[in-house]
Amino acid sequence: MSELPTVGRQLLSLVKPGGELELSLQDAEVQAPGENEVLVKVEASPINPSDLGMLLAMADISKASQSGSEDNPVVNAPIGEAVMTAMAARVGHPMPVGNEGAGVVIATGSSEEAKALMGKTVAVLGGAMYSEYRTLKTHQCLVMNEGVSSKEAASCFVNPLTALGMVETMREEGFSGLMHTAAASNLGQMLQKICIADDVPLVNVVRKPEQEKLLRDIGATHVCDSSKDSFAKDLKEAILETKAYVAFDATGGGELANDLLTAMEAAASAQGGEFSRYGSDQHKQVYIYGGLERAHTVLKRSYGMQWGVGGWLLTPFLQKIGREKASELRQRVADEVTTTFKSSYTQEVSLAGALSLDALGVYSQQATGQKYLINPSL
Repeated sequence: MSELPTVGRQLLSLVKPGGELELSLQDAEVQAPGENEVLVKVEASPINPSDLGMLLAMADISKASQSGSEDNPVVNAPIGEAVMTAMAARVGHPMPVGNEGAGVVIATGSSEEAKALMGKTVAVLGGAMYSEYRTLKTHQCLVMNEGVSSKEAASCFVNPLTALGMVETMREEGFSGLMHTAAASNLGQMLQKICIADDVPLVNVVRKPEQEKLLRDIGATHVCDSSKDSFAKDLKEAILETKAYVAFDATGGGELANDLLTAMEAAASAQGGEFSRYGSDQHKQVYIYGGLERAHTVLKRSYGMQWGVGGWLLTPFLQKIGREKASELRQRVADEVTTTFKSSYTQEVSLAGALSLDALGVYSQQATGQKYLINPSL
């Protein structure tokens, strides 16, 4: 490309003072890369659950309306009064969206590290990825192996590193098995493949029979369906076999975290030992890393005193393990992006297509098997 772009389209999310979300496409200035930077032509960026909080601001998408043109749509949706209190800091500030993506480096800065990326397909974690172009630091880029497309590389960070982070956290905290909810998701399938490769016992928790079949088809041994009457018994037996006393919950709200802790305590108590009014001496841990269910998290405390519930986020985890270990995990993703960490998408849409009411109605539900990919080049 002889002449570099100076302007590119970008998706912006704006919370208006009157309690309304506005989604639109705007022109953004393209910054020339500095010494240790590169300019990436974005070709693929997934819509992850972790993107939806920023993108949709908890607006009521069922009441959304669309105006503008087909190429430049504008979406408006109401935001509840209680939610607006939490959104106070971003009212009136248009915000770019999209945590990760992939594309081709079309210009670089003067450093040798930057020049080495010219023409390469790279996965990036840099924010504002629902854009035609992004200027990024070289350390934000992960070079793909020859033949890997931007679509294949688009989801190299959030899901793969989260799945790897769960296994690393399990090991660091002295557990030998783990449990995962909403387990039929892209992330859940990756985690199952990692656990098979690394010989880690895994208990998958799903909500539907077809989700159980999907996981068993890729080699899962322990899958517990919460829609079955035997769920509590199945969960206890799976924990007894796997020693999965640490769980990662994507649901967040409701009683599922409580159910996991209850089953862990039942399994620990079934192994015998002296009775204690404080419950078993087995520590039981649930990490909430998502919010698929917006209701309050309900804990009934029927599992003794050796337990914990906390939050888990990818970025603090990566900071904790340090750059060397994080680079090791990133390289594993790059090497296995078309196998272990392969992602699938139900729809590929343009920036404008991502703002169609039909598309919004689907991906806002965060349903398993309904993952969208934005291609700003369309």
